Amino acid sequence: MAGLQRIFHAVAPTLKGIGRAVDGMGAALEAVPVTEKLVASTAAMPYEGKAPSVASCAFVAPTATVLGDVTIGQGSSIWYGAKIRGDVHKITIGNNSSVGDCAMVHVAKIAGDAPTVIGDNVTIGANAVVHACTIQSNSLVGMGATVLDGAVIQTNAVVAPGALVPPGKVVSSGTLWAGCPANYLRDLTPEEVAAVGAGACEVAGLASAHRAECAKAFEEVLKDLEDAEDAAERHPDYFPKTDPLLADVALADGGTKPLTYPENSRRPTAPAGVARNNFHQH
Repeated sequence: MAGLQRIFHAVAPTLKGIGRAVDGMGAALEAVPVTEKLVASTAAMPYEGKAPSVASCAFVAPTATVLGDVTIGQGSSIWYGAKIRGDVHKITIGNNSSVGDCAMVHVAKIAGDAPTVIGDNVTIGANAVVHACTIQSNSLVGMGATVLDGAVIQTNAVVAPGALVPPGKVVSSGTLWAGCPANYLRDLTPEEVAAVGAGACEVAGLASAHRAECAKAFEEVLKDLEDAEDAAERHPDYFPKTDPLLADVALADGGTKPLTYPENSRRPTAPAGVARNNFHQH
């Protein structure tokens, strides 16, 4: 075994050189040269010795960035393109909270220590900016809204889409704030408060489905694509797919046993032991 390892180590540089040469020849023949680069995932990146702590059932999208001193609780979700950057201070996200697509959560250390604390059942909309502030539980920050340093969004509060909450501002519990800069608009109804919590639960359920899809291996994704194409093009009663595990189970029971048709039918009947998808329609 040691001898084989020495041989592999000896020829590896040569093989790499040959591979690079062949790749260069192929690139020279391309009408439009393309350089492919493999970029490491940024879903969880350490910074200065501090790595993110993400709950096992949380969802961090493959294109999201979670960096540094960040804690993400159970059932929470960081969506595609979102950035959670705990480089100069700590970011804490509670349970069942979500940070929408392309949103930004950051901290500050220039004008005093200012972490970002996000409670439970909080929904942060797409493209929002949450910077060195506190967002208490069961609150909502609308799409494109900005919450700046030292601001506090209290429980059961809503910041309207596109609003700008200035530094140090307190958005009181059970109220709706809108505008630039944001100002008190009105009190929320009990139904609206309940809808904020229900929306957080709905996003958590959707995140669970996305987590399962993103965790699939390449072979599973390829099979899903093949199944989708098959379902779009093939009638379920005609040329049924074969599955060795279900070959002796009738279609009506969820299996793949070929159906038989009347003699005057134009659809051919498969002989015993022959899969229907080996036939062609006349």
